[in-house]
Amino acid sequence: MTEDAREADQVVALKRLASNGGFAVDERTGEKMIRALQGIVDALEARWPALQRFAGSPRLSSTATARWVSHVMVRTAGDDRGLLTRLQQARAELPTYIEAIRLAQENYRPADGDTAATLHRYRA
Repeated sequence: MTEDAREADQVVALKRLASNGGFAVDERTGEKMIRALQGIVDALEARWPALQRFAGSPRLSSTATARWVSHVMVRTAGDDRGLLTRLQQARAELPTYIEAIRLAQENYRPADGDTAATLHRYRA
């Protein structure tokens, strides 16, 4: 399994964990996390046309060295560890993280109530 596939599986597993009540996050913390992640998504969306330029050959001279540099830049931007590849992955996966956090927020009240009841029993 490739590293990208493992990372994608982790995103799905996190959402599944949140769906099953496997973790919870309070409303305030969750909103801060969501705002931060949504800010990244929004920035990627706003800048995506400019970022796509990295997929094309930069304008360099016509020398052999310039052609080689241009080829290397394009290849490394779009290979499996390249900038564009990673940014596209983030663009695709961050909404799932946001969804998982929202689910975890829904889990918080019951989990918080259970913890409060348990602490109350020990205090009594």
